[in-house]
Amino acid sequence: MKLFKNILIIIWRIWFYTIFIVTILVALPILLITTSKESLYPSFFKIAKYWAKTIILLMGFHVEANHKLLLEKDQSYIFIANHTSIIDIMIMLSIVPNPFVFIGKAELAKFPIFGYFYKRTNILVDRSDMKSRKKAFEDAQKKIEMGRSICIFPEGMVPDDESIVLAPFKKGAFNIAIDHKIPIVPMVFFDCKKRFSYTFCSGKPGKLRVKILPFIETNNLDSEDKKMLKNQAYDIIYNELK
Repeated sequence: MKLFKNILIIIWRIWFYTIFIVTILVALPILLITTSKESLYPSFFKIAKYWAKTIILLMGFHVEANHKLLLEKDQSYIFIANHTSIIDIMIMLSIVPNPFVFIGKAELAKFPIFGYFYKRTNILVDRSDMKSRKKAFEDAQKKIEMGRSICIFPEGMVPDDESIVLAPFKKGAFNIAIDHKIPIVPMVFFDCKKRFSYTFCSGKPGKLRVKILPFIETNNLDSEDKKMLKNQAYDIIYNELK
């Protein structure tokens, strides 16, 4: 029985990577057009949202947020959440209405097809390279000046040890938030580790609960508050996960 269950899970996992690639290939012509100019990014973002929602649906997942995310149209935000699965990307795209870009690890550019478009539309950073970190910060500033929002998973990467509730936060998101006086939108993804972790023979379809927490304003904060802000954001997400 256990062997049969594992075979079904493996087939389901293969199905994920199949639709992941096939849906991108189907949309390839329009993706090439909408990533050719920065002015077309809002159109690309709409396609990315449909792509994310399609994968969530075809995998048998259902995203359930505690309330709708209400954002000002011309305001930039920094979206943060705990990071345990590749599904986190799809959830973020599916629930955030305003165009944003991810700041993610440089290794994502190596993914076939997906990596090409990810590199063209988002900000990649090698956290072991100081020059890369500096360039990512500069690129984030440019995106914000253009009216874009930023999404960062502040743990930096998915911890190998799945028993870790929440890994320590990196400081990048909070530096950007204070330097540009941008509100932080913290979210908690409760079920991604259980539903679709990086352990291959694990997971199952079902509900993906999201809790959108009160925004953290940064208008009255300055450089000396960056560590405090990072700790505050960590604590509110960690306490929800406990």
